[in-house]
Amino acid sequence: MIEVKKVGNGMTYSYRKAASADYATICAFPKDSMEVFFMSPKLEYPLTSDQLEQAAQDREKQTVILNERGQVIGYANLYYQEEQDLYWLGNLIVSPDYRGKGAAEYLIRTMLAAAKEDLQLQELHLVCHNVNTKGMLLYSRLGFKPYEIVKRTGPHETIIAGIFMKIELT
Repeated sequence: MIEVKKVGNGMTYSYRKAASADYATICAFPKDSMEVFFMSPKLEYPLTSDQLEQAAQDREKQTVILNERGQVIGYANLYYQEEQDLYWLGNLIVSPDYRGKGAAEYLIRTMLAAAKEDLQLQELHLVCHNVNTKGMLLYSRLGFKPYEIVKRTGPHETIIAGIFMKIELT
């Protein structure tokens, strides 16, 4: 654990590098196929430890956040997309029990700090889907700005918009 921080509602969170043993816990966070799609369009519901571990192999800064009892309650990582020469925030998920309690904001701020301080990035990108209203509002509040919208096919062949967003880290 590196940092412990109290956030709204008196909650205390900390973070550390994710370990293989964490994946089984993380796999229980998505409630349905759409939430797995939000994590990554390449993942399938129900999410398994093997899927998540495989997806994480080419990721950096694999991070979990912990509650005051040391239980894993959130996960995210960063990845580099060579063809666009961009770094992205990926696989972000928070336990349903900790949504609306500052955990996602703490996790995102932790990832922004890692991107800026550890990787010396100037900007960080993400994709948020139009049906993820809470995510879109949170990213916007934290300073991410939309710059492109692409048509995506979501679970059950639903058509949704992938909204590309970025934040300047300088």
